[in-house]
Amino acid sequence: MQDINTIHHRFKLLFAFLIFTILKINGQDLHYSQFYNTPQNINPALTGLFNGDHRFTASMRDQWRFVPVPWFTFSGAYDRKLYVLKGEKHFLGAGAIFNHDRQGDGKLNLTSLSLNAAYHRLLTPNHIVSGGLVLGFASRGFDSQSFTWDHQWNGDAFIASLGSGEGFDNFERVSFLESGAGFNYRYQKSSRTFVDIGIGALHLIKPNTAFYGTAVSKLPSRITLSAVGQIKVADILDIQLSGLHHSQGVYNEIVVGGLGKIYLSQKRGKETQLHLGLGYRTAGSWIPTGAFQYNNIYVGFSYDIDKTGFNETVKISRGGPEVHVRYFIANVKPLKAAKVCPIY
Repeated sequence: MQDINTIHHRFKLLFAFLIFTILKINGQDLHYSQFYNTPQNINPALTGLFNGDHRFTASMRDQWRFVPVPWFTFSGAYDRKLYVLKGEKHFLGAGAIFNHDRQGDGKLNLTSLSLNAAYHRLLTPNHIVSGGLVLGFASRGFDSQSFTWDHQWNGDAFIASLGSGEGFDNFERVSFLESGAGFNYRYQKSSRTFVDIGIGALHLIKPNTAFYGTAVSKLPSRITLSAVGQIKVADILDIQLSGLHHSQGVYNEIVVGGLGKIYLSQKRGKETQLHLGLGYRTAGSWIPTGAFQYNNIYVGFSYDIDKTGFNETVKISRGGPEVHVRYFIANVKPLKAAKVCPIY
């Protein structure tokens, strides 16, 4: 049987390697399987580009909780149209998005708050080109108190109140600026038949995210190529197809999927839709998806069925649930000219 001190020494060496990895290697950004439900995270040019005037969204993803090294992601966003420019051939979009991502026993986390702005130009009534910018503030850190150390072993027992013997106070958190830009092209035949094709780039400035003040660890830019298309095939049915390719450093992934949107009721004030579909992530996940929309309220749910090598190793086939909630507000537009009707 190995000496307990030898085991703790090896554990400390392993943890030192993991901490070095955290400090020097850039992890991937947060990502959602229903990426089309978090447009400001994909491309700032999509800010304000929707059927309505105000849009509120909340998103949540929870994965790897069974390992247990849970990875939890939350996003809250708001965007709107701004008709402050002269003429009817262009308008602005403005929005804000809050993201929080936490993973692992050390609670490695990333929190950011960003402002998005977009300019939308109508080339014709059916063709719209958009450009967008994002600027924000982010903070990245971890909790050293969540770990255990060889200094907390007194030779006979583990004592949590003993100090770690490590100097983490000066590098548990780092803050930096966020930046990005994007372009989008939309063809819109009607409110139910359209296609969006866009490209976005985040972390344009490539900020230094190293925890040590003298170290340099540039966060690589994340490039996204996205396409979402929808076509009305019958009075009660639309088909939506979507695809996303995003890359960041050595990280490279594609998500594709399709949905059938069934119109259960089209009666004004009681408009009801049921969405059913399936997606696939090239990292090795199938993604059954469902959604329900009543008037301007939308709730979407998906579950990643993970078939990666990791799950094969631990003999468990689990993934992660994902939920999106969205609410639209459409302003009543003033009439350009009003005719006074007599009252009888």
